[in-house]
Amino acid sequence: MPNNVQLNLTTAAADSSDLGEGSIYFIGTATVIIRYAGFTILTDPNFLHAGDHVHLGYGLTAKRLTNPALEIEDLPPLDFCVLSHYHGDHFDQVVEERLQKDLPIITTEEAASAIRDKGFTRAIPLETWDSVTAVKNGARVRITSMPGKHGPGLADLVLPSVMGSMLEFESDQLKTVLRLYISGDTLVFDELKEIPRKYPEIDLALFHLGGTRIMGLLLTMDADQGVEAIRIINPNEVIPIHYNDYEVFKSPLEDFKKAVAQAGFSNRVRYLNHGETYNFEVASSRWQAA
Repeated sequence: MPNNVQLNLTTAAADSSDLGEGSIYFIGTATVIIRYAGFTILTDPNFLHAGDHVHLGYGLTAKRLTNPALEIEDLPPLDFCVLSHYHGDHFDQVVEERLQKDLPIITTEEAASAIRDKGFTRAIPLETWDSVTAVKNGARVRITSMPGKHGPGLADLVLPSVMGSMLEFESDQLKTVLRLYISGDTLVFDELKEIPRKYPEIDLALFHLGGTRIMGLLLTMDADQGVEAIRIINPNEVIPIHYNDYEVFKSPLEDFKKAVAQAGFSNRVRYLNHGETYNFEVASSRWQAA
């Protein structure tokens, strides 16, 4: 896909384009609802219940330990979805059956192909550093694919390709007023260092943690890698997600809290339980015309 494609939205999602405030609602796993600038955005939809299993490929499964804070039928009208990769704990069998099939879904090339086969008609594939800009009632958000690496060494070759995402919300003067980074299921690796070089000011970040381990291999950031990612990415604020929902998540949130405190980052991290909302404000100087 060429960089940068425009996605024109005409949806039933709320149209208030208030740039002064927004919210992050945590449903569970890596599933959140982002509301800002008139957009309502879903990430990595996972609506299975405690005791249900997801398929991870190669005959492997994982049991969910938690319930989502919201049922899929209770989702608000959505503008689009950002999907980091095609794994069952990010796009499950409930989602394949019940999520609206014409919802724009911005994701990797591999995941786009897989969900098209499931009947989703508006999959938008991105390669690393490519972008798509969503436009709605004069508001704009540019979604750019960020580097991601799901496994160590050669193990990454047999795992689904994964992307992080940078969401840049723009005022009608095309000035970036909020920059939100979503890590996706990545480990810390050298290419992450390119992110702060390209984006030296990141307002808010959602980090996929949990220290996922399968057959002894670390597949998502644990507590120590999460702290290292804060040092590398350098966002102003961080919200950890994807930390307690499946039996393969081996690094509890308490470990991350301790590591954050030891690193002196406690004032930069906001913790959400399932069903809680983080409300944020954006200074008027960021979005009002000079």
